[in-house]
Amino acid sequence: MSLPARRHPWREAPSAASRRRPLLRTLGTLATVVTLTVTGSATALAGPASPMAPTVTPDPPPGLQQVMFVGNNWDGTADVIKARGDFARIGRVNVIPDKDQRLTEIYLNPLKLVFFLGIRSGPGEGHDQFVDDMYATPDGTAMVVSRPSFADVVSIDLATGRINWRFPVSGFRSDHMAVSPDGTRVAVSASTSNTVHVLDIRTGRQLGSFKTGDKPHENVFTGGGRYLWNMSIGEVNTALDDPLMDWTKGDRRITVVDTETFKEVKVIDMRARLDAFGRKDLSDSVRPVAFTPDESKLYFQVSFFNGFLEYDIASDRITRLKTLPKNPATSEDRTTWVNDSRHHGMSMSPAGDKLCVAGTMDDYATVVDRASLQEGPLVTASKPYWATVSGDGASCVISEAGADRVTAIDFATGRKVASVDVGDHPQRVRIAHVTAGWTGPEVR
Repeated sequence: MSLPARRHPWREAPSAASRRRPLLRTLGTLATVVTLTVTGSATALAGPASPMAPTVTPDPPPGLQQVMFVGNNWDGTADVIKARGDFARIGRVNVIPDKDQRLTEIYLNPLKLVFFLGIRSGPGEGHDQFVDDMYATPDGTAMVVSRPSFADVVSIDLATGRINWRFPVSGFRSDHMAVSPDGTRVAVSASTSNTVHVLDIRTGRQLGSFKTGDKPHENVFTGGGRYLWNMSIGEVNTALDDPLMDWTKGDRRITVVDTETFKEVKVIDMRARLDAFGRKDLSDSVRPVAFTPDESKLYFQVSFFNGFLEYDIASDRITRLKTLPKNPATSEDRTTWVNDSRHHGMSMSPAGDKLCVAGTMDDYATVVDRASLQEGPLVTASKPYWATVSGDGASCVISEAGADRVTAIDFATGRKVASVDVGDHPQRVRIAHVTAGWTGPEVR
């Protein structure tokens, strides 16, 4: 449906459901009442088409080679693999060289210790979370990493393995990141302070920040870097997973800001859009997303759902839904699903004609035709946690967190073409560049 007429054409009042929804904060997160505002039209947000991360760049800049970074969350390493072909491992980076120093700080601070142990018992599934997301600097000399359990972002020198700079985020946990199309800025979600920080990727200096809904999660730049979208997922670590208790999950929304001023240009409450679409039963917690190449449509996953939805940005409405098969071996007890996920991970082919979906709790991934929404073969995978695009654009690459490997699936056939072993509990996979001939930090 189109945006309804309002007293002011750029202002959207909170929905009745939003006004009734209490904001649950765990582990002492401060409650914040956020007014939903619109200061720009939905059509404007589509902007000029721009490449979306991960970008397809078959010819790397001179002196650089194209690779993929794979974050091994539980062992604090990042594997660097080829971005196409056999996806063989090239090298490995220790992203927690300062582990002893950080742990000392944490154990000497009771409040930090409470959150550190809370991350271990909650989103970490009994493990510390040492790497969530990673990007390379434009010159390929450093890897920038968000480290949830250490509540920071660091830049690691890829030649020496040493830390170039460290940025402690507000609150007690860092999460998903995004890099601007020109590679100069990196955005990171600070999940317990409901804040996104935007940093200079070379120096770690904060360029700006903005507030979000509860538990900011994925970030995506659009409009050639003019806008930054953040998806807040709310409380996903409680056991209040019955649909009747959805109101306890907090303020979940998409916040879009101008990247020069860091002011809101639009806030999208998917609760109202889902209700209008006739799916009041679905959660409005937006998980991974994928834009079409022209940025006119957004495909997104939500908590507890085995499938995804299509959102038309110009008309500001949900237009289609795809339900994907359930694995009969998957328990229907929602409290057993990791962090309220059912399916978690999406990517789109460079041509925009295929979607790749990670069916996390159902142990498969599949390629879906975007026109017909018909899925292809179900490729068996162990807890697939993320989906991205290979360097040549021919394959979808998923992380198999339950098997410690990444697997490539051909967009054209929907069939598995390669797998490579990586470290403990791989999650995010990102296209990157490193210097030509790089094989890992020097041995010290």
